[in-house]
Amino acid sequence: MSDYREQIARLEAEISVLPIGYISNKNIHGKIKKYHQWTENGKKISRYLDDETAAELAVLIVQRRELQKELKKLKAMMPKENKSVAMKAPYAFKTNVAIGDGLKSYIQFVSGMKHRECYIKLTDYLYRDASGKVFILYGLRRTGKTTMIRQAIMEMSPENFQQTAFIQISAKNTLADINSDMKWLLENHYRYVFLDEVTLAEDFIEGAALFSDIYAASGMKVVLSGTDSLGFLFSESEELYDRCILLHTTWIPYREFDQVLGISGIDEYIRYGGTMSLGGIHYNEQSTFVSKKSTDDYIDSAIARNIQHSLKYYQYGDHFRHLGELYDKQELTSAINRVVEDINHRFTISVLTDDFVSHDLGLSAKNLRKDRANPTDVLDHIDKEAFTAGLRKKLEILNRQEQSVPITEAHRIEIKEYLDLLDLTVDIPTEYIPVRNERGYRTVIAQPGMRYAQAEAFIRQLLNDAEFQNISAMDRAAIQDRIMNEIRGRMMEEIVLLETKMAYPRKQVCRLQFQVGEFDMVVVDPDQVTCEIYELKHSKEIVPQQYRFLADKDRCEATEFRFGTITKKAVIYRGEDSEDGGISYLNVEEYLKRLPRFY
Repeated sequence: MSDYREQIARLEAEISVLPIGYISNKNIHGKIKKYHQWTENGKKISRYLDDETAAELAVLIVQRRELQKELKKLKAMMPKENKSVAMKAPYAFKTNVAIGDGLKSYIQFVSGMKHRECYIKLTDYLYRDASGKVFILYGLRRTGKTTMIRQAIMEMSPENFQQTAFIQISAKNTLADINSDMKWLLENHYRYVFLDEVTLAEDFIEGAALFSDIYAASGMKVVLSGTDSLGFLFSESEELYDRCILLHTTWIPYREFDQVLGISGIDEYIRYGGTMSLGGIHYNEQSTFVSKKSTDDYIDSAIARNIQHSLKYYQYGDHFRHLGELYDKQELTSAINRVVEDINHRFTISVLTDDFVSHDLGLSAKNLRKDRANPTDVLDHIDKEAFTAGLRKKLEILNRQEQSVPITEAHRIEIKEYLDLLDLTVDIPTEYIPVRNERGYRTVIAQPGMRYAQAEAFIRQLLNDAEFQNISAMDRAAIQDRIMNEIRGRMMEEIVLLETKMAYPRKQVCRLQFQVGEFDMVVVDPDQVTCEIYELKHSKEIVPQQYRFLADKDRCEATEFRFGTITKKAVIYRGEDSEDGGISYLNVEEYLKRLPRFY
């Protein structure tokens, strides 16, 4: 009889990992589309398949049916056992579940790690919240989600730990598998259940209400986490509407970079900020954004595939809109990558044309001429018009000829919508005096290391072009350093604008453009009818020219007429806090650390 049992167990194990249901063809708007359909808990479920996936799935479904026939025959041949002595077999988890000693081993490595600021929201849910909702911990890769879960489990009391389970979901798992394991955990009095990468279950978006309506409603604390941020947002708007608490981890402000990772300095944040993957004194080698290649890999795996995966399974693939053709041609991931790069291209062009070229090479030319160690006037002799035209041409999206589906403005707009939903991009508005009938904005990327790595690579490529071969290596290096300082300055502006905007959600944070000159940042309190005006400088020195606009009577009067009484005038820079001529000078790192917490 033991041989029969072993064969039955083997067949049941093989069958459990194979897909259930069948494949159907539907005629939608004159096109035949394939769907995987099955019944679960009395409910018919369906998901869209591309042709390649459908062919692969069909083979697996046939294989499952053949094994089921074999299993039925084997069970019929098995001798009847004496029920009076039969023993109930222990439950076999269908997913990767860690409890008890296995869970202790899993959480050990986070000992001594500092908490992210948003960690308090997770513990509040575990021990204080009584809403019967699920907790969704989501964000892009390497932003601390799994570490937070491990920290929460490690810090539990012994009694709570014995009631805790951690489930690691894989792409082969279905909601039926997860439901089976969750049911066993509930019946055995497990109170805290953490499910990591739950969106890998392809039927998650369409069936996520299972977690709130059954398990959270039964008193279980259910924490769902994963990198598929868009999938969670889709499920929150549909299946989990008003039955979940959302915590997004993608944006990591400077204060956390400094306090959690122990790494100080705005320039370090500009170069490497955006993920929690750094550690120790040699963190640079481990950074996600240490090179353009590693940055591009991150954009592809953490962002582009995130969007594509969610659209594939949301509403059975019907939410692709204009992106459907790109997906059918397997060019959607490439298109998303292009839009991210295009945002950075526009940023790079803006740095060069606004600050570098339009002012006769501006500060760069001036500083190179005055350099005490190695003065040069090389930038005074560059053909500025030709140089600018060359930059614009080179920074266009490459390889258009390789696209079978041209990327249109409609594609770009829809992809940008998804990047905004992921909190990866934020638009900082520009206001104008006199008022214009147009909308201006600057798109900020919330992970500065990503922007810096790409911008740095673009600039180095440009300045090593054949046009610069007649310039000495020393001069080329000086030009590159000067331009990279311009980029760091522009990025520091963006960081301050973004973090101020996030810290004061009830206030308006914008740039203010005059006919000549601008205020780099204006913070408007509409309730109090007041505002604060700032200049943002990457320098460490106090120079009167830095605050000349802040002290300009006409500009200040126009600003007060538009927004209300000016209550503060300040320059944010890299030097020490001080006062000069009635203007406050604020150290940028201290300013960012003093901002109210975002969470």
